[in-house]
Amino acid sequence: MNPPSSKQRTVLLADMNSFYATIEQANNPELRGKPVLVCGDPEERRGIVLAASREAKRFGVKTAMTCGEALAVCPQAMVVRPHMQTYIDVSLQILEIARSFTDRVEVYSIDELFLETTGTERLWGDAWNVARLFKKYLWEQLGVTCSIGIGYNKLVAKVCMEARGKNEPEGIHEWSPDQIVSEMHPLPVEELFGVGSRMKRNFNRMGIRTIGDLARYPKHHLVKRWGVMGEVYHMSAWGEDHSPLVPTTFHDAMKGIGHAITLHRDYTEAHEIETVLLELTEEVCRRMRKIGKSGKTIHVGIRDGNLLSGFSRSASLPVHTNATWPIYQVVRKLFRKWWSGSPARSLNVQVTNLAEDEFVQLNLFYDVEKERALSFAMDEIRDRYGSLALFRGISLTAAGILPDRARKIGGHEA
Repeated sequence: MNPPSSKQRTVLLADMNSFYATIEQANNPELRGKPVLVCGDPEERRGIVLAASREAKRFGVKTAMTCGEALAVCPQAMVVRPHMQTYIDVSLQILEIARSFTDRVEVYSIDELFLETTGTERLWGDAWNVARLFKKYLWEQLGVTCSIGIGYNKLVAKVCMEARGKNEPEGIHEWSPDQIVSEMHPLPVEELFGVGSRMKRNFNRMGIRTIGDLARYPKHHLVKRWGVMGEVYHMSAWGEDHSPLVPTTFHDAMKGIGHAITLHRDYTEAHEIETVLLELTEEVCRRMRKIGKSGKTIHVGIRDGNLLSGFSRSASLPVHTNATWPIYQVVRKLFRKWWSGSPARSLNVQVTNLAEDEFVQLNLFYDVEKERALSFAMDEIRDRYGSLALFRGISLTAAGILPDRARKIGGHEA
C-alpha cells in the first residue's frame, strides 16, 4: 500500500502545554519560572501529580507520580492544589479563540482540540499562519502555550503533534502524505494513535516494533486476528483516517452520565457503601434532568482497597427515567447481589441508554408526576443556593461524602 497521494484537508491538533500548571503560573506571578506541581491532597491516596510545569519536568517529574515521589526528585517544587473550575473556564475561552478561526472545531479533551482550516486560506493564510496566530492569541489573552501538529487528517495531526510538535522550538510541525514513510514509520508502534500498552505487547510479540513494521505486516493476518480493527490498524499505520471532524457539543456526544469517587478510606459496611451509592445516584439523576435526558440502563462498579478487583454490573429498567428513587433501587439491588463483602475504595454509578426527557410513563403504584415536580424543585433550590442547600440527612453520617464533594469538581477543589 502507498500513502495517500493528495492532500485534501488541513487539520490542526492543538495540545496545551502543562495546562493546569501553566494556568496556575499565569494567575500567580510568584510561580512563574519555578517548578510547580498541581496535586491533590498529599495526605490522601488521591495525592498524585495532575500536572507539572516545564521547570518541574526538567527534574524528571512525570504526571501521575505521587506528590511524595515528585518532591523526592524535585524538592524545591511548589505544590499547588487544583482549581478545576478555573481550568474549565480557561478551556472554554480557548475553544472560543479556536472558533474565531473556523467553525470546524472538535474538542478532544479539556486541553486538546482539533481545528480544520480547509478552505480558510483566503482569510488566515496557510495552516502554519493559523497555528502561529492561535499560539499568539493564547499567550496574549490567557498566558497559555500549546504544541500543534498539522496533518491532512485527525490521526496524522495527533501523531505529528505528539512525536514532533512538542519537541520543535516553535512548537509546530507538519506532515504531508509523502512524509509518512520517512517521519511516522520509524516511530515506536505505541506512538500510533489508538495503540495502548496492551496492543503494544500484542504487536511486540508478533515482531512489530515500529509503525513501519505494522504498515508492512500482511493485512490479512491482522484482519484474521482482530477483524475490522486489524484493518483500521493497518490503515492508520499508512496515515489513513477518514473520520470527519465533528464540531459536536459535549451533550451531543454523550452516551452516558456517571459519577465515580475514590474514597479517602476503605468502606467495609454495606450501609456505608449504600449511602455513597445513593449520593452518587442523586447527582447522576440531577445531571440528567439538567440537560433534559433520561436513562434506562444502570451500571454499578465497585473496586476494593487495591483498586484492582471488584465488580461492574448493569441492569435495565422497563422505561426511561431520571428520577432518583427508581434508579437507586436498581443500584442497590445490583450492589447487594454482586458485592463480595471486600472493603470498597472506589464506587461508580452510571446511566446509559439515554433518551430525550419528553414523555413520562405513569405508574399505578406511585405518583410519578409528583416525584418529578419535587425533583425539579429540589434542583432549582440547589442550582440557586448550592448543593448543600438541600440534601438527604443520611449524608450527615460518617459515611456521607456530599459535604466534602460539593466543594469539588472532578474530585478536586473547584
